[in-house]
Amino acid sequence: MRRTVTTALASMATMTAVLGMVSGAHAQAPAPDSDNGRFTFNQVPDGFLRLDSRTGQVSLCERRPVGWTCQAVPDDRTALEAEIVRLQSENAALKKEMIARAVPLPGGTKVNPPDSNRQSELKLPSDADVDRVMTFMERIWRRLIEMVQSVQKDMDRKG
Repeated sequence: MRRTVTTALASMATMTAVLGMVSGAHAQAPAPDSDNGRFTFNQVPDGFLRLDSRTGQVSLCERRPVGWTCQAVPDDRTALEAEIVRLQSENAALKKEMIARAVPLPGGTKVNPPDSNRQSELKLPSDADVDRVMTFMERIWRRLIEMVQSVQKDMDRKG
């Protein structure tokens, strides 16, 4: 029993020492902070992962013979956003179909039924509106004819 307690205390002392060295080493070599904290670096086996805190872009930075290079890590966010949009559209279409078939929507979702008292009417222009448009079009047509005649007279004089 005494050996077990002694062994446990020795193990705890060893772990405490190791943790102290690891935390001390970590405190001595902080990740570089460039551009006023815009980038955060995390060490990985291949180099460093760089997170751009403004854009969210993640890059893998590696040491190469010519120096350090960072390449963007493929991002699945655009694929996920496209899937969300597709699912939202599909959800809306299914809701419309359920409403058309008079099936209640799940989760107590309610849809405002169309107003049956409200009649959709096609409002046609009055005769006065039509007369104004016709007068305007007639003036445009006459000016166009006058311009063509004027250009034709100029061509006859020069020719």
